[in-house]
Amino acid sequence: MRQRLPEYLKRPIIDTEKTREVRKILKVNMLNTVCENARCPNKNECYTNHTATFLIMGSNCTRNCKYCNISCAKPEPLDMKEPEHIALAVKALGLKYAVLTSVTRDDLHDGGAQHFADCITEIRKISPDTKIEILTPDFKGDEKALDIIIKANPEVFNHNIEAVRNVFKTARPQGNYDISLKVLKYIKDNSQIKTKSGLMIGLGENFEQIKETLTDLHDAGCDILTIGQYIQPSKEHLPVAKYYELSEYEELKKLAKSVGITQYKIGPLVRSSYHAASLAEK
Repeated sequence: MRQRLPEYLKRPIIDTEKTREVRKILKVNMLNTVCENARCPNKNECYTNHTATFLIMGSNCTRNCKYCNISCAKPEPLDMKEPEHIALAVKALGLKYAVLTSVTRDDLHDGGAQHFADCITEIRKISPDTKIEILTPDFKGDEKALDIIIKANPEVFNHNIEAVRNVFKTARPQGNYDISLKVLKYIKDNSQIKTKSGLMIGLGENFEQIKETLTDLHDAGCDILTIGQYIQPSKEHLPVAKYYELSEYEELKKLAKSVGITQYKIGPLVRSSYHAASLAEK
């Protein structure tokens, strides 16, 4: 039996001139967002603030993570015009801080690293003052792919660990906990790019296991951390093992500080790109 969603995790549906304008800009440029595809609970807040997180390289993922609402299916061919459309949308939205993420594309020889780089290049052509954060898959740990990202030089590189080691394989059967750490460390060791990672809670972990993962992230050189409650998208996804109490998030903040992570956003509805600009500028 599914647990009832606590009131503090519920968000109202908002339909205003601002949210409609954001949807129109996305539609005109034929773009996907993780806000829509992953059913993000903060979508309306972000749209109201005239921002969105772009989802590039199609809407089908080559991996089947057990918590994610994005469909696992044969991926679409890359849209070579997408980087230009992303740049036009960034300009139209007036973004001073743009966040790009993607589905996982294990079918591509570089995992889509060059497509990320092309999007960064196009944004900077017409919005040179816009800062860029990218949230990427693990590229299977391929250093050549990571070198493409480093050369493109986004302000922030984000790769989510998503789950503690003890439940990682259950949540991400096609992923690898140590490869995710390796990816973050490689970017940190070979560039001046800020690194970031996110963790979902409520999948069956305990505080000791969370501390171990935060320590691993700190040791990998992770600069910025996000932690938020896992919410089950449908009956087909992993059930919620626990809804964390509001007081427990204060304990998690203390935990992050205790392992040496000073830039963090921790709360029930925190997601990877939630308040990303203010968090990166801390």
